[in-house]
Amino acid sequence: MVDCLYGGETEIIMNDIYTSRTRGLIGDAAQEALGRSTVAVFGVGGVGSYTVEALARAGIGRIIVVDGDTVSESDVNRQLIANVGNIGEAKVDAAKKRILSVNPDADVITYGIFYLPETASEIELSGCDYIVDAVDNVTAKLMLAQYGQEHSIPVISSMGTGNKLDPTRFFVTDIYKTSVDPLARVMRRECKARGIRRLKVVISDELPIKSTLGATGNRRATPASISFVPSVAGLIIAGEVIKDIIAKNEIGGLK
Repeated sequence: MVDCLYGGETEIIMNDIYTSRTRGLIGDAAQEALGRSTVAVFGVGGVGSYTVEALARAGIGRIIVVDGDTVSESDVNRQLIANVGNIGEAKVDAAKKRILSVNPDADVITYGIFYLPETASEIELSGCDYIVDAVDNVTAKLMLAQYGQEHSIPVISSMGTGNKLDPTRFFVTDIYKTSVDPLARVMRRECKARGIRRLKVVISDELPIKSTLGATGNRRATPASISFVPSVAGLIIAGEVIKDIIAKNEIGGLK
């Protein structure tokens, strides 16, 4: 791996041995474009952990990871960064280890906080090429969509993956073309109220399955989940990010 300069900014290029299969598909110019790109991923749970993994393996040079949570026992069934040996570890630390195990020269910036109105100013996003929203907090999702629009940074947002069992039902669309998903319904309404003109989302048209995990006290029922559903949404998101970055750089080879 080499660390070189491109346009005055650091570019992380993975060793040809590691990227030969990717380069063979997208070409050298596209691979180098990925190496000089910065992607921010908010939330590294069931969806975001797989997004981060795919971005790292594709050779994204700088990855910003934002998540204020720690690994818990209930995460092990679906989150790539979670295992029985790292319960209690900060998710951003676990994600950073995964990224660096793939590309030791990657520039990984972590923020162990939740993205909320009171913490947003702590996160530096200048120079970011793409924002991934893989959080489950509506306020944070709307803030990210608004930030992207105001700063001309593309955003892709994950809709609900809980209480779903068919990974083949996910697709990419605009928030205003969605249906079925309860989270998307709220997002459509609130995006319209805030003047958010468009928002790329990954969504499933599968009707939610009723979970056997009931509500406790004042807390709503926890969504049930399985290993092969959130992961697919995360990989679709990574694919969209990579394709869009390549297209932005007007490089052929991946459509």
